[in-house]
Amino acid sequence: MEELRDMLESMLNIEFIRGTISGPRSREGIVKVKIRPLEKKGELWFQLEAFTNTQAFHENLSPGEAKERIAEYMQQFRQMQIETVSENVSVLTSKKGKVTIQRKKRQTKKKRADLSHNRKKKYILEEGTYVPFLKDLDVMTEEGKIIASKTDKFRQINRFLEFIRDILPELDKDRELTILDFGCGKSYLTFAMYYYLHELKNYDIQIIGLDLKKDVIERCTSLREKYGYEKLKFLQGDIAEYDGVDNVDMVVTLHACDTATDHALAKAVGWNAKVILSVPRCQHELNGQLGSKSGTRPESGNPDGSRFLSPVMDYGLLRERFAALVTDGLRAKYLESCGYETQILEFIDMEHTPKNILIRAVNKGEESAEAAEEISQCEDFLHVKPTLGALLADQGEMVRDEEKTN
Repeated sequence: MEELRDMLESMLNIEFIRGTISGPRSREGIVKVKIRPLEKKGELWFQLEAFTNTQAFHENLSPGEAKERIAEYMQQFRQMQIETVSENVSVLTSKKGKVTIQRKKRQTKKKRADLSHNRKKKYILEEGTYVPFLKDLDVMTEEGKIIASKTDKFRQINRFLEFIRDILPELDKDRELTILDFGCGKSYLTFAMYYYLHELKNYDIQIIGLDLKKDVIERCTSLREKYGYEKLKFLQGDIAEYDGVDNVDMVVTLHACDTATDHALAKAVGWNAKVILSVPRCQHELNGQLGSKSGTRPESGNPDGSRFLSPVMDYGLLRERFAALVTDGLRAKYLESCGYETQILEFIDMEHTPKNILIRAVNKGEESAEAAEEISQCEDFLHVKPTLGALLADQGEMVRDEEKTN
């Protein structure tokens, strides 16, 4: 590694443009690291952005610190690519720690990197480009300027569209797609979906927004008519009882409260939806099922491993958060058991909490017995029975009954 350190010491300067460390030796933990130079208070620093499958972590280091940190990473990774003003460098490491460095000079030098610490983020919907629905929802002015008090909402909309952009390869562009948005509310994100997919990406889609509030539905319907969004419609109704379509390609459920999320997820599975995007809210159900203060149900008469959770269960706030995490973890596992490839991602939402999670699931069609076993073990350990499990079990019974009838 000394050869690598010597090379880094000579290269971590003003001519460094970017670097990428990839090829992790383990699938767990960090899977990629990006390196870029930046300027802080007139001095040169290097930002290392480390990615797991669900999160990104940043650290800003001096050139000397960056050299050591990169060398540490290269003990866990197979390769690194570096681009400077005058050359491209490839670094390969073997399991035994042997380092191979390949350097190729440029015929023409490149421009130096932008060293600004807070570079402007490129959004899908850019400020300065007038979008009618953003104006009517009081996010943007007619000049395309974002209203200061709605900056967080603007960021939230763009973050949501990024999640959709990532799953576009899973959606069939050669036919009409049906998307259901359960609990659409004021429909910032519903309109954003339609605008992005239909207006910008030219997908043939119909989107149905469903909400319990009559005034909200009337307002959204009037805006839809104003924009001429013919294949976007809003209906007043309950998630659990909706049966207005037979086939759905994508189900979106944002802040459906407590078990309403479970009903939406069960509906999505029943339709065999290709994509599910869900931001849960108010996960109260399991908090009421977790039993006594110590975490062991008094009626069981047989103390079990859950008593070891008393450091969490004895404190209301921690217990509530733990119950919410278990709820969403089980939801993700249930989707996996039904054949979905599932991720839990961080979603920006300033209206309800500083950060929220988003469950993103893509139907791969292969049910997982392993996930089902993990669900069973978790539920037995905690003595909980979430609504989603019961709904999916009922669906399974109905399918079996239909097969017998046929």
